[in-house]
Amino acid sequence: MSSSREAILGRIRTAIAGMEQTLPVSRDYRASGGLARSERIDLFCRRIGDYRAEVRRVAAGDLEPAIADAFERRSARRVGIAAGIPPAWRPAGVDLVEDGHLSSAELDRLDGVLTGCTLAIAETGTIVLAAGPSEGRRALSLVPDLHVCVVGEDQVVELVPEAFSALADIVRRDRRPITFVSGPSATSDIELSRVEGVHGPRTLVVLITDREASRA
Repeated sequence: MSSSREAILGRIRTAIAGMEQTLPVSRDYRASGGLARSERIDLFCRRIGDYRAEVRRVAAGDLEPAIADAFERRSARRVGIAAGIPPAWRPAGVDLVEDGHLSSAELDRLDGVLTGCTLAIAETGTIVLAAGPSEGRRALSLVPDLHVCVVGEDQVVELVPEAFSALADIVRRDRRPITFVSGPSATSDIELSRVEGVHGPRTLVVLITDREASRA
């Protein structure tokens, strides 16, 4: 196996030798957006809604009841959370299970998961998870069938290049895994029959709130 691997890599090295002398890649794409904050939030809501996610705008004082309601309406009683979930996000009446390296089987028995996010991208309707304190490891948000995610208005950037710029230090310094979530997990077969929940949660609920609540 090792010799085959080295042979393949050797061919790749030979193929790309001297490519640094080729013409430079064009970088004339938009690197920063021009939308006002309210327009940026509205665009994000529309785009992630297009992916069949449920999106709700929530005032600071209503966040905890909104989280509780999102789980109650889906009869989710046992909910996984990362250890860094703020106390103000933890609703009464829900059995919150902190992820202390739960097994895959234990994660699968959860009714849902509650996380925050690192940032969100308006243009593509994408939530970005980077294993932060309120997000936890990647498996926590991928195995349970229901994902409720809190997004702060100040975490929404307009364009993908802005997101990559903000994530650069996290990747270089902390080597964290980055997960891009655009709606519930879905795939289509050759006849374009859409199936949801194949590679992650079947249901995604996004609660957008102000900065104070998202940092509680």
